[in-house]
Amino acid sequence: MITPTETLPVTKQCALLSVPRSTAYYRPKPLKERDLTLLRRLDELHLVYPFAGSRMLRDLLRGEGYKICRKKVRRLMRILGIYTVYPKKKRTSHPAPGHTIFPYLLRGLTIDRPNQVWCTDITYIPLARGFGYLVAIMDWHSRKVLSWRLSNTMDHLFCVDALNEALAKYGAPEIFNTDQGAQFTSVAFTSRLQDEGIKISMDGKGRWVDNRFIERLWRSLKHEDVYLKCYETLREAEKGIGEYFTFYNEKRPHQALNSQTPDQVYWQTQRTEAA
Repeated sequence: MITPTETLPVTKQCALLSVPRSTAYYRPKPLKERDLTLLRRLDELHLVYPFAGSRMLRDLLRGEGYKICRKKVRRLMRILGIYTVYPKKKRTSHPAPGHTIFPYLLRGLTIDRPNQVWCTDITYIPLARGFGYLVAIMDWHSRKVLSWRLSNTMDHLFCVDALNEALAKYGAPEIFNTDQGAQFTSVAFTSRLQDEGIKISMDGKGRWVDNRFIERLWRSLKHEDVYLKCYETLREAEKGIGEYFTFYNEKRPHQALNSQTPDQVYWQTQRTEAA
């Protein structure tokens, strides 16, 4: 929002937006090569051992020869946006102050058709010289990836872009389920859902299990594509991930779908209902 090339001085732009000048002039320092290596390894370990907390991850890394303390593991986990998976109150996916929390609507609900429930999540994508964040929107019943966006920052804007694309292509679901992260509790995101008449559901205490479908998507994406190709840049990753999601939707059979693809389940059910 603050543009140094504008005729209005940066100091006045900051004053109008109530933003400290130090924020406008701040440039993030790139992570060290060792930290990038640790981020990738932590991400790999989390996919295999999602129940591992900072202590266990520290010990696993030490067992591999890394000299690392728990404090650093916790800091890197915050960058990755990962948390230990077991029934407890989440402490890493808090809404921003003032954001509305919506009730959980899926308890006891039978999900048996496309566009009944959509869900979303954000994951870390390692790059050769940095990292990015990926958001995807998935149809719960068919596991179809409806839209996605890749960003170098974890703000709400790329999440709203993905939502707009999904709505434009597939219409509105009955319910949209998210966690309580600031990106999904933001006014821009929730108001877009409300404008379409979509019921908003948010995971509450002990509902970590509701991320299992999209967590499986992340595991498949990383083991079958990202870790194998070692993308150099965000643009290269964007192209490769787009190709993978096309394969995932159109060609990759899923055991949970009776060896059908997400596209087959999504469109077949749609045609049946239309008939």
